[in-house]
Amino acid sequence: MAEPLLCVKDLMRRFGGIVATDRVSLDVARGELHAIIGPNGAGKTTLISQLTGQLTPDAGSVSLAGRDITRLPAWRRSALGLARSFQVTSLLLDFTAADNVALAAQAHDGHSFRFLGDARRENGLRNKALAALQRVGLAERADVVVSRLSHGEQRELELAVALATRPQLLLLDEPMAGLGVTESARMVNLLRELRKEVTIVLVEHDMEAVFALADHISVLVYGRVIASGAPSDIRQNEEVKRAYLGDQHVVVRHA
Repeated sequence: MAEPLLCVKDLMRRFGGIVATDRVSLDVARGELHAIIGPNGAGKTTLISQLTGQLTPDAGSVSLAGRDITRLPAWRRSALGLARSFQVTSLLLDFTAADNVALAAQAHDGHSFRFLGDARRENGLRNKALAALQRVGLAERADVVVSRLSHGEQRELELAVALATRPQLLLLDEPMAGLGVTESARMVNLLRELRKEVTIVLVEHDMEAVFALADHISVLVYGRVIASGAPSDIRQNEEVKRAYLGDQHVVVRHA
């Protein structure tokens, strides 16, 4: 069996008396889209923050491509090919779409954010930015100030920013949050294309999107993984139904 790209083993994180992640273990295979679902307060964002280095676990380990990254800072993990989009947008609203992506490429190449003028003038960075924007369908919006982009376009731009760092693993924290029906459908189609190029871990509340996209689903409740498996197995899992899905029937309507 091939070694997983991401291996999480017995990850623990407490905040006072609250156990946010309770011995979480999961493997993410290369080339798959692995969804993490669960109710609000289940510990999903806390888990993602430990994977990216924003939070340090109290116990357990995280490995990327066979390398232990548990204690590495976020910038070192990014250099190794791990990228994240956030639940709440973290874009520079007063700069253009291309500027945001160029800065991400510049930072990944080891340069400081202080040299914004260099990022704007450097043809290599500009070309990288345009290529990433093309991949998410925003090439024609490259020179638009981010504050003038729609919410859906801003979510797509966040993906371009992440892609500019050339990740081998992309962690997405609720990319469908706040999107309308048309924007959600566009995002699902975009993720369906991106999964052909990069391994994705997706945290998402939109169950229609999850079941349309995921190869594997892990269900987190009160900080614990209560089930992990193929979408068909998760859909039929009685414990998952009681804890999260209920009796809802997920109908996939995205093209």
